[in-house]
Amino acid sequence: MTKKTSVGLIFGGNSSEYEVSIMSAHNIYNAIDTNKFDVYPMWITNDGYLASDEDSRKVLNDPKLAVSNPHKVANISNIIELKDRPEIDVFFPIVHGNLGEDGCLQGLFRILDKPFVGDDVLAAAVTMDKEMTKILAQRAGVLVADWISIKRFEYDDANNEKRDYEFVAKKLGHDLFVKPSNQGSSVGVSHVTNAQEYEQALKEAFKYDDKVLVEETVHGSEVETAVLGNDKPIVAGVGQITNAKGSFYTYENKYDDNSTSTLQIPADLPEGIVEKVRSNALKVYQATECSGLARIDSMLRDGDHEIVLTEVNALPGFTNISMYPKLFEEVGIPYTDLITKLIEYGMERYDHKKTLLHKHD
Repeated sequence: MTKKTSVGLIFGGNSSEYEVSIMSAHNIYNAIDTNKFDVYPMWITNDGYLASDEDSRKVLNDPKLAVSNPHKVANISNIIELKDRPEIDVFFPIVHGNLGEDGCLQGLFRILDKPFVGDDVLAAAVTMDKEMTKILAQRAGVLVADWISIKRFEYDDANNEKRDYEFVAKKLGHDLFVKPSNQGSSVGVSHVTNAQEYEQALKEAFKYDDKVLVEETVHGSEVETAVLGNDKPIVAGVGQITNAKGSFYTYENKYDDNSTSTLQIPADLPEGIVEKVRSNALKVYQATECSGLARIDSMLRDGDHEIVLTEVNALPGFTNISMYPKLFEEVGIPYTDLITKLIEYGMERYDHKKTLLHKHD
């Protein structure tokens, strides 16, 4: 009998996307191929405590479960407790947001010398930073929304011209989005059309990051595609999002069961537009050195039908309404098979890196 691969499913964390991470882990835990894998859930609670194996399993059945930190340790300094668990063959991180998909957790796996699902350190870091993503996408010839970035020291200067709505509007127009550069799931994002809203939006965005982007608003509909693989990735079809309420795809629209957003998979769009979305996605995936998986979000601009990159989500949601697994399901890769492929790609990349020389021979 073939030995099963032991998978360490890491979820939770201390970011604003904590609940989404638990929902994603719950779905993966229930869908993974148990003929091939033994799953060991590893729950990082909201206060940074690595929960016990028993509690980690419990929360995947009851996502509202809370566990207090008995030793008041922070930043999983009780990670030593992993020694009491079986040897893990491969890690599957589904910790969304800061620390989980910005390269930090990926760096820990590299130090532990273990394979892991998803992007390596560099790709995780640059795709988490929206400005870095834009710069690399532009280099690859992909259109992005025009923007300016504001650093904390600039915001703290009451006389800095970037704090002046009219100054910014001359460059970007009066219809703007303000967003933290390093956040996901529309957290801290505001749509503004006047000076008062702009001031409030900056205040809100700087709660989450030390760098904030101000972007021109691109009017149109959101189109997304999914990419899977390492050196020869495959690109799924295209999905389209329409919103019944609100001016953009909010955190609630993404994850609330009562969401007013409609996902259309596959998108009812001309073939030329679909292919442009897919080819752009591949260019950006490779320019940012992604591996394993990513969801590429763009806007289909009204009027000229240009495809404008919005962001790269290197660790997309795996909830029951998430676009990433739905897009691959539509092209013939069911949820369970998708999980298997992701694990295999993580192990394949690890095996390849083992062939590289790390010191002069």
